[in-house]
Amino acid sequence: MSEDFPLKEETYRILGACFEVDNEMGSGFLEPVYQECLELELRLQGIQFESQIVLELEYKGHKLGKKYQPNLICYGNVVVELKAVAHLASEHEAQLLNDMNDGEFEVGLLVNFGHSPKLEYTPLVHQYKKNLRQSASSAGTLR
Repeated sequence: MSEDFPLKEETYRILGACFEVDNEMGSGFLEPVYQECLELELRLQGIQFESQIVLELEYKGHKLGKKYQPNLICYGNVVVELKAVAHLASEHEAQLLNDMNDGEFEVGLLVNFGHSPKLEYTPLVHQYKKNLRQSASSAGTLR
């Protein structure tokens, strides 16, 4: 992460907790197992978080009946999306970008516990809301 990465220290602390879970559990479990372990580890490390909170969606100023629930929101402004898959794919990153955009979160962290032999992660920065969806196909510029 670059020096000007927002919430850099907070993001490092979250990643440290993720690495601790990965070291303890390894790969091969389903996402809910990692979710529960990470919640425990975040508590142990004193990292502020909310789990599975329901956030509303809007379309052209109208609230939708459908809601979404990011896995975790840490420090009130870092959305954490957990996966337990062999490899992260572009649709996982697009989901995180949508979570960041719709929830107006500054930083997103995509964490994959299913990748072997080590944890896979992608940190993203919410740069500008209007062009975020257009940039999703070239998300490398948002890192």
